[in-house]
Amino acid sequence: MTWMVIWLIATAALIVMEIVSLGLTTIWFAGGALVAALTAYLDLHWLAQILVFAVVSLLLLFFTRPLAVKHLMKEPEKTNVEGLIGKTGYVTKAINNLKAEGEVKLNGMEWTARSKDDEIIEKDEEVIVDSISGVKLIVVKK
Repeated sequence: MTWMVIWLIATAALIVMEIVSLGLTTIWFAGGALVAALTAYLDLHWLAQILVFAVVSLLLLFFTRPLAVKHLMKEPEKTNVEGLIGKTGYVTKAINNLKAEGEVKLNGMEWTARSKDDEIIEKDEEVIVDSISGVKLIVVKK
């Protein structure tokens, strides 16, 4: 009975560590410890319990972790400035990199802008945001 208590304490500790870290690492070992607790309840030898713990933990780790990662760890949604890349705006002041001039209106806001290809882009043309450098949009003609 003491081995079962040890395995259940290990299960709880591993679950708590998973909750704290959220890294999908210790939860698989918690599953192995839970199955090992069942083998302790069946009064199997402690070496068999350790073997069951290792085998079940590794099986869970290698076969279910990739599925869990695929469904739970999705790429975070782009926000703020990252969300502007690829958006279309229009030039409100002609873009001329040599004169360090140019403005683009995007999402209702005025942004300082530069041309990616050093070409002059006239007022009222549509542009696409290629990247962002500091507080300047780097744009290309649409």
